[in-house]
Amino acid sequence: MATTKFKGTDVELLGNEVNVGDKAPEVTVVNSDGLGDVTVGGAQGEKQLIIVVPSLDTGVCATETRNFNAKASELEGVKTTVVSMDLPFAAGRFCSAEGIDKLTVASDFRNKDFANAYGVLLGGSVLAGVTCRAIFVVDANGIVTYKEIVPEITEEPQYDAAIEAANK
Repeated sequence: MATTKFKGTDVELLGNEVNVGDKAPEVTVVNSDGLGDVTVGGAQGEKQLIIVVPSLDTGVCATETRNFNAKASELEGVKTTVVSMDLPFAAGRFCSAEGIDKLTVASDFRNKDFANAYGVLLGGSVLAGVTCRAIFVVDANGIVTYKEIVPEITEEPQYDAAIEAANK
């Protein structure tokens, strides 16, 4: 059973655990810009950086999204998507207010398909039903080449390691 922590307390991660070397499940999420479908994972012919956050409406998630938006210029030929459980309307407002324009921001609110397929759905805790904080890099052939489940949800990920993995 995979876990993470929320303020020092273990939280079970639900769903199918995906690890480096595994085929990245192809999942459809909802774009915050126009409610269209966005596909993440699978073989898309280009690398993918998938950034998973619990909610853009928290300080750490907002900071993380702003930081990856700024770092997106360091990425060449990498499709970068932030996935949360936020409603697309709220995510769209966040992106407008924060100038998020180099990332696709998407929601897994409908069926939690992404969270279950990647094993990042938080189980029994006060945050049950949202995603943990995680990063996945998927190569052009749909294979996971990098994974970080941030050990403590209230902390930021390893930005440089994620960018380096996406650029390999």
